[in-house]
Amino acid sequence: MGIRTIVSTATLLAGLALHPAAEAQNPIEIEVLALHSGFTDDVSIQIRNKFVGRKTDALNLKDGGNMVTARVTIQPGAVFPWHTHPGPVLISVVSGDFVYTLAEDCIDRWYAEGSALIDAGFGNIHSAYNPSETVVTEVIATFLGVPDGAPVTVLAEGPDPDVCPLPSP
Repeated sequence: MGIRTIVSTATLLAGLALHPAAEAQNPIEIEVLALHSGFTDDVSIQIRNKFVGRKTDALNLKDGGNMVTARVTIQPGAVFPWHTHPGPVLISVVSGDFVYTLAEDCIDRWYAEGSALIDAGFGNIHSAYNPSETVVTEVIATFLGVPDGAPVTVLAEGPDPDVCPLPSP
């Protein structure tokens, strides 16, 4: 069984906006499945990622080790505050819908059950949320290049809320 924790930094939950349905439970729960796993072999990783309407991100990890894998359960209406990650994150939507918003362009990108996406990390500021009022969303996230002892998520200042507001209940 994995280690149960509420996000990798407890402060991440402080900025969550919730629909009333999410208030009775933890709005976002993280179950760490593998903590700081490292490759035995010398592994480097190159990822090219192009969101619609955006330039291609080329991500290079000289050391793809120090992976953290987690199951993230997001209650209806729960919203992550603006944040980033130390490296790329591979995300698989197991159930429900997942909306990912880059601070750079403020476009909501919807991902349904069975789809996947890559977050660039490395200072790429974004938010994400469960758009449903009734259905729980579950994703599996693999965080790459996380230094030993470092959090997988780092809070960041987002864009002007008048220009790019986070969803509210």
